[in-house]
Amino acid sequence: MSPHDAQVRALDAFLRADPQTWPRLAPALVARAGEQRLREVVDEAHGRLGGITGVIDTPDGLAIEGPQGQVLAWAETDEGGALSGLWIAGARRGRVRSGRRAELIGYAVPYVPMLWGAIGCWTARSVLGWAGLLLTTVAMYTFIRGLGALPVRPWWANHPLTLLFTLALASTARLPRLTAEGGADSLIVGVVLVVAVVALLVPARRHRWPESTERPLAVFPVDGDWYVLQGGGRLINHHATVPEQRGAVDLVRIGPQRGDASRLESYLAYGEPVVAPCAGRVVTAVDGIEDQAPGTIRFAPPYGNRVTIDNGSELVTVAHLKPGTVTVRLGDTVEAGQLIGAVGNSGNSSMPHLHLQADRAGVGLQLRFACINGSLYRGRRVRAPKRRP
Repeated sequence: MSPHDAQVRALDAFLRADPQTWPRLAPALVARAGEQRLREVVDEAHGRLGGITGVIDTPDGLAIEGPQGQVLAWAETDEGGALSGLWIAGARRGRVRSGRRAELIGYAVPYVPMLWGAIGCWTARSVLGWAGLLLTTVAMYTFIRGLGALPVRPWWANHPLTLLFTLALASTARLPRLTAEGGADSLIVGVVLVVAVVALLVPARRHRWPESTERPLAVFPVDGDWYVLQGGGRLINHHATVPEQRGAVDLVRIGPQRGDASRLESYLAYGEPVVAPCAGRVVTAVDGIEDQAPGTIRFAPPYGNRVTIDNGSELVTVAHLKPGTVTVRLGDTVEAGQLIGAVGNSGNSSMPHLHLQADRAGVGLQLRFACINGSLYRGRRVRAPKRRP
């Protein structure tokens, strides 16, 4: 039996039913979303699929089936089994799962240029050739460190890279035995690669979006030492392609892992208290969306459990919160530093982290904090000042 059988049955019954019976089948959903909006969403799914024949559970999430394919969906039920939440993908089914195989390939790919460079440093025949290969290795290692989020990768994916880099540096012992002739082409390639890496990473880290929060946010939403997993310019921030998220950051807790990576509790960030970064009025408060299993993503509302605060100048959102921890409701007034939830893994998230963004009229803003200097870019370590109890 699937753990999502109740959602499959409720969604299937809802989609097959006469819309006039929806208020009886899903009263909370109809009251919140409105019957007209639900008709539009369901009619759109009908159109994409050429009709609806059923609902099944898949590793990627619930899938609505029709003659022309499948559409991924997310559904929530109340204690009585009635449909209480619904989210349908805007296109026919595409793969959303972050597979283990793809993860392993991502870890392995950087070894290729690093291994080539390290071996080359020990087999080069000329000083210039050796220098070029060493510069190539330095460029690759710098690029990997700039893009690869090394502190959150498993030790077995990081240590060999450092070992290969150290091995390349150790080849300096060969310098007295190398010739002075040849190798200029290798040196040119190495210099070009170093310049290219610097030209890519430095602007991405120093990037600032043209519009920022009107004033610095009063409080950093989490305590302790954190690592910016996503943030900065387009090269190092996957949020940059989404207008309202372009200035967003993802934060993970750094430190020794606490056990099995398949368990949420093994991640230091999981369950960490989250406070309001600013004072204002709560305009969105979502809770009850289940956490994702680490390493996989089932289709769900992208932000998962979240709180959005209107501070009078912009909307500030914290997302991917742990289910059952949101402490505020729609319309509440909050103070900066007030507890509003805990870090979780809900929504479009493959590991526990906190998503933080500010936007104005649908345009993402550069985040600024009263307690932290400079931009939050991928790879930066942030030590948030301790808040007073």
